[in-house]
Amino acid sequence: MSDKIVGDYLDYMKNEKKLRENTLEAYIRDILQFKEYLQENKISSFKDTTKTTIITYLMNLQKKGKSTSTISRNLASIRCFFQYLLNRNILDEDPTLNLKSPKAEKRIPSILTMEEVNLLLSQPNPKDFKGARDKAMLELLYATGLRVSEIISLNMDDINLDASLLIVRDDNNQRVIPIGRKALKALAYYISNYRSNIEEGKEEPLFLNYSGKRLTRQGFWKIIKQYTKKANINKDITPQTLRHSFAVHLIENGADIKTVQEILGHSDISTTQIYSFATNNKELREVYNNSHPRA
Repeated sequence: MSDKIVGDYLDYMKNEKKLRENTLEAYIRDILQFKEYLQENKISSFKDTTKTTIITYLMNLQKKGKSTSTISRNLASIRCFFQYLLNRNILDEDPTLNLKSPKAEKRIPSILTMEEVNLLLSQPNPKDFKGARDKAMLELLYATGLRVSEIISLNMDDINLDASLLIVRDDNNQRVIPIGRKALKALAYYISNYRSNIEEGKEEPLFLNYSGKRLTRQGFWKIIKQYTKKANINKDITPQTLRHSFAVHLIENGADIKTVQEILGHSDISTTQIYSFATNNKELREVYNNSHPRA
């Protein structure tokens, strides 16, 4: 098993592929885990990897309780790796050829009711830095439907308070999202009290931790968990839950699916349509409960 081949591939992925940071990390992790599996099973070379080997590996992931989406991503990672080996004449055949990803179930996303959203967003007390920061972050997350990676990547110059807009930058692309009045008020308070003294022309993170560094993904998750517990909401709430809730509530209140797609930054509208399905499903349940004699 050549460490150099894997090392060269990882360098290629980092430098040549235009992937989101989270996607890149997942692809790299998948390949390192696959390499470890091959070593454990005494497969000493990638040339000895067969279609059966890969299928067995994916079944192994299934036995470990990995989700369909995780298994599909692993196959995509492995396929990308073997395509790389094939293109560099390290291999003559691609063992992933004609291997199909398991069909993912379309799950209805977990969402909060408006009452639960209001309860959660009312928890931070903006009397100090942490409270003002947390209030601004949670209000902004629900107001814009940002991914957690996007909200912690925001810089000061991505926010335009006067125009009530924020800019989300992704590689060479960017999208502009309006900010609602409540989120705008919380942001303005946080910025004027805790982020007003910044260096001109320097990339300044919008949301900081206690050390004055950019808030991390793990830090943000802890904040969500803290306020979920404080609000005594009996649901597993993550940053993604607020993103889901934002999308479903928009559609429930008349927003068209195309607009929601653009705000969320989905490249494929079918990804956004699951939120429409969640809305329709709720309406069906309400009609059933109100109409069926034994509902």
